Amino acid sequence: MTARGGFHHFASRVAGSAGKSSTFGLAVLVLVGWAVMGPLFGFSDTWQLVINTSTTIVTLLMVFLIQNTQNRDSAATQVKLDEIIRATVGAHNVLLDLEERSDDELTVLRDHYAGLARGARSDVRSGLQDTGAGSDSVA
Repeated sequence: MTARGGFHHFASRVAGSAGKSSTFGLAVLVLVGWAVMGPLFGFSDTWQLVINTSTTIVTLLMVFLIQNTQNRDSAATQVKLDEIIRATVGAHNVLLDLEERSDDELTVLRDHYAGLARGARSDVRSGLQDTGAGSDSVA
């Protein structure tokens, strides 16, 4: 297993575990334990520093782990959507690389599809169907 594959495996397991109710319960238990220990330590600065430092470290690490899993999930979803576009008769293959387009190009495409949606709503109000692939062209 490569270092990159190992990190992905680790990140996926941690992100998966972080979302479980038992992990939430453990976090609540830790916080309750910390609060109960407050009077024993006289609510000292050290007592407060322990929870502040711990939560900051855990939060920072979780951001990177969860971002890693989200990036992988997004990439996998994008590939699946690309395959659906590629395999659908009448779909515009030019849409396969939208995530690589500039903001201006995305705006043009979004406006084009917003126009199609307006036309479809108008058709439905007139009693027509709004299904099927039209002969619209996409840049």
